[in-house]
Amino acid sequence: MTVLLSSDTGGVRTLTLNRPHRRNAIDPELWKALREALTAVARDRSVRALVLTGAGGAFSSGADLKSGDQRHPLDKVRDLNDVAVLLHDLPVPTVAQVNGVAVGAGWNLALGCDLVVATPESRFSQIFVRRGLSPDCGGTWLLPRLVGLQQAKRLALLAETIDAEEARSLNLVTWVVEAERIDAFVTDLGERLAAGPPVALAQTKALLNEATGGTLHTALAAEARAQATNFATLDAQEAYAAFAEKREPHFTGRWYRSPEEPHA
Repeated sequence: MTVLLSSDTGGVRTLTLNRPHRRNAIDPELWKALREALTAVARDRSVRALVLTGAGGAFSSGADLKSGDQRHPLDKVRDLNDVAVLLHDLPVPTVAQVNGVAVGAGWNLALGCDLVVATPESRFSQIFVRRGLSPDCGGTWLLPRLVGLQQAKRLALLAETIDAEEARSLNLVTWVVEAERIDAFVTDLGERLAAGPPVALAQTKALLNEATGGTLHTALAAEARAQATNFATLDAQEAYAAFAEKREPHFTGRWYRSPEEPHA
């Protein structure tokens, strides 16, 4: 069985965790597949947005502790770390489509995406302490930034299970959509993201990620560098032209070279 499914539609790549018999618990094979798939996304200019989801009515029940992996724990955690960093650094917008449970490392994988769409039936837990463990896959970095230190401690120390509406109230879910509508909702969202200016979207994502740990001065300097890059693309010109012509812009991310040869 292929543990990670991949499909492309209109610039949107969908990666589906495919171990439904284990509620998509992530074993070494799936961690490896995720690392390779995310590396490929980062290098593929045709991919303009990424959707991460799970098969069989669950997003992921976390790392598979029954996988029989006999490696040293540090080696195991490196797999998680590689995936967390790759997902965070992807230059394209990422969406987690959460059907069912997202638990432990599985939840932190979803939180590592830029946007999270859930259903009313979705359930979330930082289950680690119930297993005698502490959070991994970036959870200790992500949670305080999303919900503040006190709520992060509550979620991590008590390992409570929360529903989608509470997760949304804590800024851990972007939208809650009825189960019968979530596929269409995420498809539309992916298409909107894929239609955006790829260079500007990549710059914006990186700026926001970096600004959470910096000062106003460093953010302003980074914004200036990013804006210079944006103005050097054909997308900036296309946006102005589309506005003037009262039409939707067509963004390509192509580099502007000269007035005499704008499309070279």
